[in-house]
Amino acid sequence: MMRWVWMSVLLLSLTGCAQKLGRPFDIKNLAKSDMDLITDIHIAEIRDLSEALIVKLYKRNPHELKKVPGMTIEKRVAQLMTTERPDNGFRELGGMDGIALLPLAFSSEFEGDRVFALMAGVTGMISASYNHQLEFFLLDDIDQQKLYNSARNLEKIAWLLNNEKDDNGQLLLLSNGMGKNGVPNYSYERLLSQMIIIQDMMAVMVADSTNRNINQVVHSMASMTFFPI
Repeated sequence: MMRWVWMSVLLLSLTGCAQKLGRPFDIKNLAKSDMDLITDIHIAEIRDLSEALIVKLYKRNPHELKKVPGMTIEKRVAQLMTTERPDNGFRELGGMDGIALLPLAFSSEFEGDRVFALMAGVTGMISASYNHQLEFFLLDDIDQQKLYNSARNLEKIAWLLNNEKDDNGQLLLLSNGMGKNGVPNYSYERLLSQMIIIQDMMAVMVADSTNRNINQVVHSMASMTFFPI
């Protein structure tokens, strides 16, 4: 069944991925299936969205960056978007990385850089959903459940950003809000929504192309339990 092909075309048009299809021919692409090429494009797109979210969160929460003397947004982006993350996790975050950091990012007791903890969790989780690969080839496998679970975790993160508060009733991290002239700013939610769409659509395409099922799950948004990747 070719449903995943049409779904991919739709997603490319929605997120602007189609522009990446015009890149020069590379001989290594001969070792890729159509699904591999589509996966590569989606990985590149979700990495772009992740980087944009890192920058926007730091600009909205500059006090988090100041918790580490001499730290800049550029340095944080380099730490989080590198393909060579530390095997033993980030020392600054207690040796943790990926999904294990998500509860920490929303803990009222955490005194470190909350944006760094959150985005280390998000980028590590997304990387894990693609087996920590930036591109795929014919013999590579991908798990539709990891992609689906990561989308549900991103939904929970979007909810927590808008609702999780400290003991004084203040949001732990600022994101959506009122912009200039009282115009609502939902740009953070849009970025997360695009990321959720990519992961969900990838999960469906992988499931269709491999004849595997996705186990649908239900979770409490307020819970600090995230689905494994």
